[in-house]
Amino acid sequence: MSGADLPTLPPVRLPTEAELARDALAVPLVSRAAALARWARPGVPVGAGAELLAEGLPEAIAALGLDAHEYATELTVEAWNFAVDTGLVDVTEEEDGEPGAAAGTATPGAELDRLTAGAPEEILDIWADGLEAVLADAATPTIEDLLGEDLESFDPETFDLDTLEWDPDEEAAFLDSALAQLYLLAATDENVAAGAMVPLPVVAAALVVPDEEEPEGGEEPSDETLEEVSSVMMRLDEQFRVLEGTGLLEYDPVDQTLIVAEGEEAADELPAEEEDLTRYGQVRLTPLGVYGVRRRMREAGLNAPAVGDLATAGAGALLTELPHRAHGAAQAEAEAWLADRDPLAAARELLTAARGTDEDAPLRRLGCQLALALVGAPAEPALREVLADRELGGLARVWLAERGAADVPPPDEDLIFWLTIDTLAAQLATVDEEEEEEENELRTLIDGLTVQHSSFFEHAWRVEHPATAEVLEAMGRLHPDRALAEEARKAALRARNRGQ
Repeated sequence: MSGADLPTLPPVRLPTEAELARDALAVPLVSRAAALARWARPGVPVGAGAELLAEGLPEAIAALGLDAHEYATELTVEAWNFAVDTGLVDVTEEEDGEPGAAAGTATPGAELDRLTAGAPEEILDIWADGLEAVLADAATPTIEDLLGEDLESFDPETFDLDTLEWDPDEEAAFLDSALAQLYLLAATDENVAAGAMVPLPVVAAALVVPDEEEPEGGEEPSDETLEEVSSVMMRLDEQFRVLEGTGLLEYDPVDQTLIVAEGEEAADELPAEEEDLTRYGQVRLTPLGVYGVRRRMREAGLNAPAVGDLATAGAGALLTELPHRAHGAAQAEAEAWLADRDPLAAARELLTAARGTDEDAPLRRLGCQLALALVGAPAEPALREVLADRELGGLARVWLAERGAADVPPPDEDLIFWLTIDTLAAQLATVDEEEEEEENELRTLIDGLTVQHSSFFEHAWRVEHPATAEVLEAMGRLHPDRALAEEARKAALRARNRGQ
C-alpha cells in the first residue's frame, strides 16, 4: 500500500523548528551526551563495544557533575551510549591491543559541532538518531524478562537468542502502537494537546481492546481482558521509563506499591473509576515527542500532516481540507494561509476555488465559509461581486449579513433551497459513519429543516444541484420521523427520475 492509499492522520500543532531544537538541547540525555563528548577531547579508552571502561567511569561521572549516588553510573552510561549512537563521539579501534586492554579510543565526533552550532534541523536530526537507538533499547526485553525462572541456568557462552519466543519486530510494533495512540490523542483531544496527562490504563486498554472490539451495552470486560490490560500496563511502564530520558514523553510511573516484590502485577483488573488513576501511571507526548513520532510516521510513508502545511497550498486544496479538520485546527490552518495574503485578493481566490459542480464542490464551499469568516471588512467587495452567482450568492449573503452590511438583496426561494442542499451535501461528506455523535448532529439538523419548512421535500426534489438526489436519500436514511423519512425517499426518487 502506498502512502497515497493510507488514511490521513489528524493534523497536529507543532512549535517552530527553532523551538523544537531548543527543547532537544535541553533534554538531559542530550546535554549529558554532549558534555561527555567534550570530556573525551583528549581521548578516552573504550571497550570492544565502544563502552566506557570501569576505570574511566568515575571521571565521566565527575565530568557530568553527578553525585556518586546509585543512579550516577546508569545515567552516565546512558548518556555515553547516546553520544556513541549519534556520532557525538567517534571511536578508533586499536589494531593490536593486548588481551584485557582497551579496544579503542573515543574522541569528539563531527556531530558535536553540529549539535552546538548547527541549524535547528541539524540538531533535530541528531536527536532523532539518538531516539531511534533508545526506542530499539526500550523495545528489547532484558535477559531477566526473557528467561524468567530459567535465569539461574543462563550461560552467556552458550546462550542463543533464536531459541527464545521473542519477536523483535513484534516488540517494536507494540511500542509504535502505544506511541501512535498518544499521538492521536495529542492531535484530537484539546486537553491532551494543552498538556493534560493520559492515564496509563487508557493507553493499555486501547492496545488490548481496539474501539471496534469494545464490549457493547456497558458489558464488563472479561477477566482475561483485564489481566491482559494489566500486563500491558506493566510492559509500557518499563518502556516509558526508558523513553522519558529522551524528551519524547513526560511520564509519571506506576506506583511501586502496586507491584509485588517478585515483579508481577499486584492488580489483575483495571482500576475502578473512583480510584486515583495517577497511581497507575500517566503519560503524554511532549511537543518534541509529537514532532518525533510524526517524523517517524512520515518516514514510514504515513500521511501525518501538521497545522500550517497548507499555508503555501492553492486555495482549492485548502478549502477541500478545512471541513475535515477539528474547529481549532481548521481555524489555525486558515489563519496560516491568510497570514501573508492581501485580504481582498485572498477572498477572491477563495471564492474562485469554491465554484464548481463536481463531487467535492460543496465541501470546498463549506471550507470557503470557514476561511472567509476570518477575513475582515477589506474582503467585502469580493463578496458583493458574487451576489448574483448561483453557487456563491448564498454564502456571500450570509457573510455580508453577519457583518451588518447594508443593501444586501434578499435571497429568492430557489437560492435558499439550493444553498440548503449544498450545505447538507458538504456536511454529509464530513460525517464519519462510525462516529455516532456526528451522525446524531446531522440527524438533528435534518429534523430541524423539515420542522421549519413543512413542504421541504416538495420543493427540494426540484433543486438543480448535482447532489440533490444523494442528499434526499441521506435524509430518508437519517430522519427520525418515519413518515418524513418516507417522504424524503420519494423525493429522492423523483429527483433521480428528473435527472435522467
